[in-house]
Amino acid sequence: MFDQLDSFIIRYDELSELLSDPEVISDTRRFMELTKEEAALRPKVEVFRRYQRVEEELAETEEMLSESLDDEMAKMAKEELAMLKTHREELQEKIKVLLLPEDPNDGKNIIMEIRGAAGGDEAALFAGDLYEMYTKYAESQGWRVEVMDANITGIGGYKEIILMITGQSVFAKLKYESGAHRVQRVPSTESQGRVHTSTSTVVVMPEMEEVDIDLDDKDIRVDIYHASGAGGQHVNKTASAVRLTHIPTGIAVAMQDERSQLKNREKAMKVLRARVYDQISSEAQSEYDASRKSAVGTGDRSERIRTYNFPQNRVTDHRIGLTIQKLDQILAGKMDEVIDALILADQAEKLEKLNNGSY
Repeated sequence: MFDQLDSFIIRYDELSELLSDPEVISDTRRFMELTKEEAALRPKVEVFRRYQRVEEELAETEEMLSESLDDEMAKMAKEELAMLKTHREELQEKIKVLLLPEDPNDGKNIIMEIRGAAGGDEAALFAGDLYEMYTKYAESQGWRVEVMDANITGIGGYKEIILMITGQSVFAKLKYESGAHRVQRVPSTESQGRVHTSTSTVVVMPEMEEVDIDLDDKDIRVDIYHASGAGGQHVNKTASAVRLTHIPTGIAVAMQDERSQLKNREKAMKVLRARVYDQISSEAQSEYDASRKSAVGTGDRSERIRTYNFPQNRVTDHRIGLTIQKLDQILAGKMDEVIDALILADQAEKLEKLNNGSY
């Protein structure tokens, strides 16, 4: 374990030198890549250096205890020793977590698709609530949200909305959001005050660049057509809407949000790459032994992962048994308590598998 950490420190020091090199600074792309690598290594290096300092202090305290001390000094040294040993154990656990195998997509931006599912208008309205929740959370993280495409219902909800969220560690934090989100509330049209249950689905996919997944042009069918608005009326006179179909998988993406055919095609290609990668990785995961899947997971799209109960101001995440009476705050974008709990549960499960030799 410590050999690996030593190599991280060596590489971190190399990166610090490289990032102050004028030649590297002038090469924007390389500078950004090295900055990203340095940022990823920094938490590991900082914890390991704290661990090294604690080890040094432990050795000094033990040496002090081996000398002849008066009772008061000996008592203080023993208390210091106990405290340092506890701190060392805490740092060892942190180091284990930091050395867990990383998801190669954790640093990527995401494409998020939110759809109203079971429940008609109420499901579409809740899809809008989820869109607002994720947008506010993204703002709190300093991320950028771009609406790539949206199918708005007559009452202001969304049959579907596709977002691109860019920033640091977006996939790492939002990958657990894929699945079915159930809402329980009294619709504004309900005269008897009865609670209705509806569902919206969320799909989170890492953004894939051309270097990540190579789609052959001959495998993609391109259809161009006139963009249409509500009721099917044409909203412009030029054929700017684009539909891309990946023939081998049958995955199709239509995009008409932009007036420019080229921009719609670029957006559609981003979503297509993400969806094809998502299908390939999902199939690989489903072939993996079910007993070794993560309970937290990023798994089954139809899995009910969370319930939002408005009368009780309650949010329950069913994967980890977490219940929080702060629905209003969570829908306002204050999602840290939920997301942090999911990350910790995933880490704990991976640590258990690592300790059992099954990871």
